Amino acid sequence: MSESPAPYRRRRGGDLSVTAIAELAGVSAPTVSKVLNGRAGISEETRRRVEALLRDHGFRKSTPARSTRHLEVVFHGMLSSIAMEVMRGIEVVATAQEMTFGYLEVLRRAKTGPLWVDALLIRQPAAVIAVSSAITAEHRETLMANGIPLVALDPTSDLLSTVSVGSTNWSGALNATRHLLDLGHRRIGVLSGPAKDLSARARLDGVRAAMDAAGVPFDKQLLRNGLFSFEQGRDLALQLLRRSEPPTAVVCGNDLQALGVYEAARLAGLRIPEQLSVVGFDDVEQAAWCAPPLTTVRQPFAAMGAAAAEFAVALAAGQTPKQTRVELATTLVVRGSTAPPA
Repeated sequence: MSESPAPYRRRRGGDLSVTAIAELAGVSAPTVSKVLNGRAGISEETRRRVEALLRDHGFRKSTPARSTRHLEVVFHGMLSSIAMEVMRGIEVVATAQEMTFGYLEVLRRAKTGPLWVDALLIRQPAAVIAVSSAITAEHRETLMANGIPLVALDPTSDLLSTVSVGSTNWSGALNATRHLLDLGHRRIGVLSGPAKDLSARARLDGVRAAMDAAGVPFDKQLLRNGLFSFEQGRDLALQLLRRSEPPTAVVCGNDLQALGVYEAARLAGLRIPEQLSVVGFDDVEQAAWCAPPLTTVRQPFAAMGAAAAEFAVALAAGQTPKQTRVELATTLVVRGSTAPPA
């Protein structure tokens, strides 16, 4: 059996992306990735055609790197309890595969451009798992050009063919809103996440779908978009509670926003749930500790981490996954923050 060719790396100034190379060669991006990484499963004719294009457009062969058994996890401002659950799931898979793993927090590096990617290139992990990260197509192309597979866990934007793991955001928000409707609420406020965020859009669509199915008009005056933060939850909720006809319940984009609503209710002199019902999303540890305990939608973060790690291990071994997107089920957890409207 002949030895696979050494992988390629992009020289500075390379003018075309991997996707563009694939289009010129008349093949898929994963096929170009196989050539870049020196993997088998490609005809010699196709390999030669792709290699010629790679050479012509700023890629060069590199010395084969030492085989690595390390997974790198990239976080972007994740809440510690969520990050720990994700890492717990990754640990199970990594341990079973006798692989090591580490993490990189990139929020503080965001203003310095793609330097965090350079740090990953130095480490040369077997694969990268990006968790709720503002990773871009350019980042993906850089990793791919250096033979490092990428898996996105709960991506904030569409990365096209990138393998990704998420949860059922739409149905989770649908069930949360149905719960409020079943309690008798009709004036339901909504705190959504950033308008461009995929999960925020899915959750907002789930709220709308539940209200449409119940024949309850969706009042855009009761919708606010903001960051997934305590401060935004507090400030946006105060706007809603100061209206002449405030909502009797609020569905939040995540638990941090919901905890902000608790503070807004305190400032407005309202009791939860007697005068205002609140529903969150995520089920972080703090959700069960506040008073009253928060009704929320639980995301299976450990299982999501494990699924992402399984994808990463497979991609690092040169395997092509049968599916590029997996969504794990969410669960509505009813606690003390919801009740029928006064």
